[in-house]
Amino acid sequence: MMHAILFALAATAASTTPTPAPAPPPYREAQPDDRFSTIAFDPTADAASELEFAQKGAAISGKKLLIIMGGNWCHDSAALANLIDSPRFVGMITQNYEVLFVDVGVPQTGNGRNLEIAKRFGIKKVKGTPTVLVVSPLGKLLNSKKDAASWRNAASRDEDAVYSYFAEFTAG
Repeated sequence: MMHAILFALAATAASTTPTPAPAPPPYREAQPDDRFSTIAFDPTADAASELEFAQKGAAISGKKLLIIMGGNWCHDSAALANLIDSPRFVGMITQNYEVLFVDVGVPQTGNGRNLEIAKRFGIKKVKGTPTVLVVSPLGKLLNSKKDAASWRNAASRDEDAVYSYFAEFTAG
């Protein structure tokens, strides 16, 4: 008897029409610009240890050390992090730089962290994000302190100008 019921159910299921595919989702509006979103700046990282490791790597490889001090919350920090990771930049950057992203919290409001790294290179106060340090393989700051602090407008900088800026430190 049980087999007869199962056979009847299977036959009924086979004779029903298939459920139509769901309708496609409605048109989706453009999403916010991903240039302003990043996770490059890890607030839980041991920045001092990472700096030591990056400096040793730069000394061994002969590459410059590019330290970008910023925060994931900062659209200028995110824009710069994403730009140097873009197809146009990645080759030049990886050939010539060891890159270190340092989360600095929100120093503008007094809630900064890892600020001793900037002080180590002669920058007394991180006034804005990102702050960009270009360091020689021997640990010398190559860009000026004023220039390091000038990146607070990174999101609005011309891509060609940013590329030229980092490429200028690769000559020689």
